[in-house]
Amino acid sequence: MFRKILIANRGEIALRIIRTCKRLKVRTVAVYSEPDLESRHVTGADEAYRIGYGPPSDSYLNIATIVKTAKKSSVEAVHPGYGFLAENADFARACEDAGLVFIGPSSKVLGNAANKFESKRFAKAAGVPVVPGANTEVQSAREAEAEARKIGFPVLLKAAFGGGGRGMRIAKTVKELEQGFETARSEANTGFGHPELYVEKYLQEPRHIEVQILAGPRGRAVHLGERECSLQRRYQKILEETPSPALDPKKRRQLISLALRVIKATHYENAGTVEFVMSKAGEFYYLETNKRIQVEHLVSEMVTGVDIVEKQLMMASEHRLDLSQDEIECIGAAMNCRINAEDPAHGFIPSSGRVEKFVSPGGPGVRVDTALYDGALVPEYYDSLIAKIAVQGLDRTEAIGRMRVALSETTVEGVKTTIPVHQAILEDRKFLQGNYHAQFMDKMLSGWKPQQKTTPEEIAAIFLTMKRTTDSAPTLNAQKTEPRSRWRSSIEEPQLGKQALFLEGL
Repeated sequence: MFRKILIANRGEIALRIIRTCKRLKVRTVAVYSEPDLESRHVTGADEAYRIGYGPPSDSYLNIATIVKTAKKSSVEAVHPGYGFLAENADFARACEDAGLVFIGPSSKVLGNAANKFESKRFAKAAGVPVVPGANTEVQSAREAEAEARKIGFPVLLKAAFGGGGRGMRIAKTVKELEQGFETARSEANTGFGHPELYVEKYLQEPRHIEVQILAGPRGRAVHLGERECSLQRRYQKILEETPSPALDPKKRRQLISLALRVIKATHYENAGTVEFVMSKAGEFYYLETNKRIQVEHLVSEMVTGVDIVEKQLMMASEHRLDLSQDEIECIGAAMNCRINAEDPAHGFIPSSGRVEKFVSPGGPGVRVDTALYDGALVPEYYDSLIAKIAVQGLDRTEAIGRMRVALSETTVEGVKTTIPVHQAILEDRKFLQGNYHAQFMDKMLSGWKPQQKTTPEEIAAIFLTMKRTTDSAPTLNAQKTEPRSRWRSSIEEPQLGKQALFLEGL
């Protein structure tokens, strides 16, 4: 096992990697941008080095600075986490050239699979169906239009590198294609350091389902089951669950077989996720291979008991996979809610700033991955994800119940969050039935508004007003002179409401 590694990422995923390293007695080096000076991943690591200012191009996407820091701190390997440079073949190659182990696929494998349309070529050669679309990148809106006319509108413009919904636009007409092209290119370049785009057919109401893979040397690979990821807003996943409520055992075996076929065709190694869409007719189409640990990896860990980060470290350091498929059993159901610092009441605009108060949920089967704390800074430069709340239950019904409780216990003050959206999802009839698709959230949110909650200040003001009214009212039983109990039953007192009675008891 490695003695010391550098984590080329930030926030909750960096902290999550640090925790496994501590358990394995692997020393860690954190890197941070200027706004992240106070982040928990900085204080949680054994060493930490500043690598630049706020914008990702000046910090977490700066390959030369990160590799230089890794050499300076005498680490043996670099873990990229997810996002930023996690799937960047140039970064993997720079690490290798510097004598560092890249904890993930080799630069050669990343070169073959990092580009999504290159990955699709391998899948097609292995006999795996792919979504109809372009086989090469499009350099201009005019080229994109030509490809769109071949496959027919509506189409998707997609970033050739990276994922997470960035660099992606739906186009139902030529005008929408022209309007979205430069925006998608800009997002792709900012998020992944690559502006390349490609075009594929837009499917109506598909399911988005992925398979978690661990791939060792010499083609040996195992899976940790599938994850249902169809709940998305603007192609950004919001809630994931396992197992998928859309699959029966036969369809599940078919999906996993296709995923393993892709992994073997690309000679993939380390942890990865093979993503598919499932049409209304139940047909699977290969989307891409995410060549890194996924945001939602924790639900697979919860149902299998496998620490995916530990397996990543072992495969990278010892070149072996110490796990067979027979040893893996998926038990129960798990669900993950991505909590973003966004304001649902105002178009989901990012909500940066100081977190004044953070209360994490607890209880049986609850896991929270976050770097939040009272006073934590949520910078404006990065993805809005600030916490992942996951639960496990014996079945889907129990998991949903536990998630409801966990969300109700969670407090984040100082920034707005998407917790109300998740609470609405958990009450939706179609979601409870497992009857949803990748366009479900856009329809659900089209007429949705978060409920206005009564603030503690408003409750106190209402109580004081009612208290004054009550005190000035004639006494019903003037002949009684015994002291008034602060805890007298609400049956004997005027009906002030639960909040007012509670405040009086204080």
